[in-house]
Amino acid sequence: MRAAEIRTHMSPKPSARAGAGAGAREWIALAVLGVPAVLVMMNMSVLYLALPSLSASLEPDGPQLLWITDIYGFMVAGSLVTMGTFGDRLGHRRILLAGAVAFTGASVIAAYAPGAGPLIAARAVQGAAAAALTPSSLALIRALFANGRQRTLAITIWMMAFMGGGALGPLVGGVLLQYYWWGAVFLLAVPAMALLLVAGPFLIPESRASVSGRLDATSVLLSLLTPLTIVYGIKDLAVRGLALPSVGVLVAGLVMGAVFVRRQRRLSNPLLDLGLFRIPAFAVSVTGMVLVGIVLFGTSLLTSQYLQLVLGFSPLKAGLWQLSSAVTGTVVALVVSSLTGRIRPVVLMSAGAAFAVIGPILLTQVDSNPVILVSGSVLLFAGLTPFMALGTNLVLGAAPPERAGAASAISETGAELGGALGIAVLGSIATGVYGSYMIGHTPDGVPAKVAEAARETLPAALQAAQRLPDSLGIPLAQATRDAFAHSLSVHALITIPLLIALALLTSTLRRATPPPPPSQPEQGTTPTPAFD
Repeated sequence: MRAAEIRTHMSPKPSARAGAGAGAREWIALAVLGVPAVLVMMNMSVLYLALPSLSASLEPDGPQLLWITDIYGFMVAGSLVTMGTFGDRLGHRRILLAGAVAFTGASVIAAYAPGAGPLIAARAVQGAAAAALTPSSLALIRALFANGRQRTLAITIWMMAFMGGGALGPLVGGVLLQYYWWGAVFLLAVPAMALLLVAGPFLIPESRASVSGRLDATSVLLSLLTPLTIVYGIKDLAVRGLALPSVGVLVAGLVMGAVFVRRQRRLSNPLLDLGLFRIPAFAVSVTGMVLVGIVLFGTSLLTSQYLQLVLGFSPLKAGLWQLSSAVTGTVVALVVSSLTGRIRPVVLMSAGAAFAVIGPILLTQVDSNPVILVSGSVLLFAGLTPFMALGTNLVLGAAPPERAGAASAISETGAELGGALGIAVLGSIATGVYGSYMIGHTPDGVPAKVAEAARETLPAALQAAQRLPDSLGIPLAQATRDAFAHSLSVHALITIPLLIALALLTSTLRRATPPPPPSQPEQGTTPTPAFD
């Protein structure tokens, strides 16, 4: 995109000029922008907690259960670039509020879904709506906070809202699941989004970078279909092995991706500015976001189920045990943010990723004691928190100001695509490991149909065990719990080289990103927000 083609919506507000400190209105607006951040993360964490009761009510099969969990991430990953570009063109506040309306409606539909199919559809709409929330929020923060140090703090606070959603999700969701049905967890979004819709038009500024030329519809379609098809193909390969249909889907996705990239290079006004990836800090940070998403989302899915299905905890008790990870992450985020004036952010990010390796090492030793499981999760989350807290600011700082929406969308696309891959691929591998273990450990005498159902998912196996006589049901239930523990250990072993790769990749930026002077505000031509 050429700078001459950019026309930024401007206002003479002195507090928003480049380098000037933000005032009270900007910080209040940041608090309002934290609402969608809390909800996006909470919407994922409460679903993990609700899976056992949801499975008992709707009785989804193995593939449906995976789609319920990962369609949200797929749709977010596929829609983020388009939504970020829409925000740059139409106004980030406008896209933010439209996404809030859609998210609220889809949440109500999900809460009262009569079956697995309608729930999957509602989750898909939630994902597309969430894609409108996050890049717009980050772009508005970029416009609100021109001062470099204040913007780093603001983005850290916004990322803490994500972590707060992760903390509140299990806790609030556990209370709801203790006294209400599983659909109540989706209704959490309604009052929070109502607050955003009421306060947003008054407190949140509009910021846009209008460009000449029309939006390329083919690029929009390819940006949605490419990640969906690739992730679906990988997911199918993980379950079926090298089956021809699975390989065909994956190849089709890669071909669409190649067509998309070639088209962006030829367009004078591309949907995705590939030139951003020539900036080392941008390219490494986005790649790191993918790896962080893979590890965290995949691990969270398994540990949440382990607490309830293997250890037999109630949703509330499981939520309380998981609270420690989010609380620790919040504390670490504050600490690393305060250290950025003296230590390069990439050093903190790389060291954190190396430290996080201790987490999956502990997870390979899980047993009936929840302390080992939770300690591994806490150390993993704490180690990756510096990347989550500082990586987004590194992406926004490396990109031109007029491309804030697109840059934040790419950053979030990396995280959400990583999350989708973590749930789909690592989740599918764990499911495959679980099924393989059960083939050799199903107790003798279990009917063939029951044994086949027990190999699909742990919830299905536990339900089947309850219908058998104790002489068969108890050994079957124990075998399935052992199988799930084995799959978690294999998952942990897979994540260890990913974390090592993340630490090494991030360390390559040490010379490319020297720390700014702590007292010097960032200079630039950040688009100034207009309070309409």
